[in-house]
Amino acid sequence: MAVDFRLIVIGRGMMGAAAAKYLARQTDGVAVIGPDEPDDRKAHQGVFASHYDEGRITRTIDPDRNWALLANRSIDRYGEIAGDSGIDFYREVGCVVVAPTGGDYLEKTRQAAVSLGVETSLLDEAGLKAAFPFFAFPDGGAGVFEARGAGHISPRKLVKAQSLLAEKAGATVIRDHVVSIRSEGGSAVVETSGGLTHRAEKVLLAAGGFSIAENLLPQPVAMTVYARTVTLFEVSDADAARLVAMPSLILRAPGIDIYLLPPIRYPDGKFYLKIGGDPDDLTLSDDTEMRAWFKTEGRDTVRAHLKRIVEGLVPDMVPLSISTAACVVSHTESGYPMIGYSSSPEIAVLTGCAGTSAKSSDEIGRLGAELLLSGGISEQGYSTDFTPQFR
Repeated sequence: MAVDFRLIVIGRGMMGAAAAKYLARQTDGVAVIGPDEPDDRKAHQGVFASHYDEGRITRTIDPDRNWALLANRSIDRYGEIAGDSGIDFYREVGCVVVAPTGGDYLEKTRQAAVSLGVETSLLDEAGLKAAFPFFAFPDGGAGVFEARGAGHISPRKLVKAQSLLAEKAGATVIRDHVVSIRSEGGSAVVETSGGLTHRAEKVLLAAGGFSIAENLLPQPVAMTVYARTVTLFEVSDADAARLVAMPSLILRAPGIDIYLLPPIRYPDGKFYLKIGGDPDDLTLSDDTEMRAWFKTEGRDTVRAHLKRIVEGLVPDMVPLSISTAACVVSHTESGYPMIGYSSSPEIAVLTGCAGTSAKSSDEIGRLGAELLLSGGISEQGYSTDFTPQFR
């Protein structure tokens, strides 16, 4: 039976847009289906994405070498993506990971960086205070600092860049969302919320947390989606200038497990310091719950928790306002993204961000493209094969 496209990527977030770019550069007949960011979240009836934001930490340093390698390979291509698209999405301000001394978290982080040839500095408690005087870290900590090839990206701008490059390479961009996928007569049939049907040889489901929605896979992915609340502290222009040397931060301490980004200018022209790190988990079991969650401003309990942390961590900053926003993270059983086929040879998955995939999305998308074009992922230095799990 005739197909409309050879390959369809479902989901135009960070992973999906990257996969569409790599597919379109290597073959004809590629489409990517995913909506634009809604103008009004509360009135929006469709799906959402967590990339509707201006700040995500990027860094190689990670205690898990697979995640470090995914990030490192993506970061190496940031300049090419920005140059080819004309969209600047990355700021190299460095990243520091701080944790209690005596554990193996920092040593594993340092070792993974060394294995990839990434230069880092190991800072003791006094070294942290000297290097980053605007932070008041908890006592008894040390840090690994990556000055080059680390900082923060705008996920919103990165998706815009990857979508543009996919189109430039010949991909068809369909601004809608998919409500069902099925195998039929040796091909995949995709139906959109707009009532259109598209047929392809193969599809790649890269719908983030919404990959758990019904009618998309023969069996649901074994993935848990958690609600997350981020808190934004509006910073004065004077404070933004004073904190210009602030790196991105990951902090682990008793009762604290957070990430923090330095002041970033948002589309409203204001500077915001962003922090995330829910102290507990709120599970979202289906796409109906996810849609409802995205229309909220998050949880007040998380806001209060993060406000207390910022007040202690950046004591000299006086915010002009404090606001919150809702997003989600998707955790797999393996702890890695799922990149592989479902029980149908026409339907594959590319999902599972683990709350840490934005920086690595170009490489994850490249692996998803290789899966569709080659039938599998070749050995490339990872100790995992990213095999998906299903319920």
